[in-house]
Amino acid sequence: MLLLVLTGLAWMLQIMSMMKFLLNYGIELHSFLGLTVLMIPFIVSIIIPFVTFIAIIFVYNKMISENEVTVMAASGLSPRQIARPALTLAIFLTVINWGLNLWVVPMTQAKFYDTQWELRYGLAHMKLKESTFNQMATGLVVYVDKVSGYDLSQLMLSDTRNKKSELTIFAEKGKLVSTSRGLSIVMSNGSLQSKDENITVGTFDSFDMDLNVADKAGESVFKVRRIPTLDLLKSVNWQSDQKQHKLILTEIYTRILSPLMNIILAALCVTILLRSSLLRRRTSFSPVIAVGAMAVVMAAFMSASNMITSLTGLGIIILAQFAVLAVIMIFLSKK
Repeated sequence: MLLLVLTGLAWMLQIMSMMKFLLNYGIELHSFLGLTVLMIPFIVSIIIPFVTFIAIIFVYNKMISENEVTVMAASGLSPRQIARPALTLAIFLTVINWGLNLWVVPMTQAKFYDTQWELRYGLAHMKLKESTFNQMATGLVVYVDKVSGYDLSQLMLSDTRNKKSELTIFAEKGKLVSTSRGLSIVMSNGSLQSKDENITVGTFDSFDMDLNVADKAGESVFKVRRIPTLDLLKSVNWQSDQKQHKLILTEIYTRILSPLMNIILAALCVTILLRSSLLRRRTSFSPVIAVGAMAVVMAAFMSASNMITSLTGLGIIILAQFAVLAVIMIFLSKK
């Protein structure tokens, strides 16, 4: 229930943050919702450890307040046996979290960025209006007399994006096409005028022009979340760019080890609650202490991910995380 509620809230926040994208590019509502749905696996992979912690602290604190834990301990059950259901749940969610991190999230993130680009700059977005000056980008205007799908008739194109080389084209026919270079327009039977230091006028039978309407700065950003896990592991050794190398190491650390936070937080929570209960102390402050300990552990986890600069550092942090889990489990099993 917590997972559904928190995922729904995070998804709504994602929709609100992308509303400007919907309004600016005139995307259809179902396409926009389909795009935001692709973010749900990533959202779930982040909030699962917190949901695990909240569920365990709620259930075990209720059991302690109703003296059920005291009765179980009096009947001979050890703290480790009482904590077993919580740890079983945490292990189950850890396996699910690994599946999301290693396979589902990279796949959906790749689909998300590809779909986002297509909706912004692809053929699905470029719907030219008849007998209207369509501004496709700042300084790029296209006028079309008739539009039939992606086939254009009697068109005029004005490209003043480069002030040193302005271009004006008239053509009888044209067609919008999507190529590996991006969105292009293929024109036939027309004339062009190029203005730089001189004015050049000519005619053509066929002319293929890249529109270059994509956000090149945004496309050049290294999106590490979309890379499949196996490709990410292979790229560690040969990645020369230091910034990208650090991003790759951090992403590997997050994908492989963040699911273990389910077990660490679950063990930490039940250890604090059960030890406080079995020592016959008041339990009112135990949840507060558990929440504080969770905050410290998560802050340490996030700080460690930002400190990774080499494979050696990654290995040290991995060992440290397992050491923390081992210490918690030893303390939980202590008589």
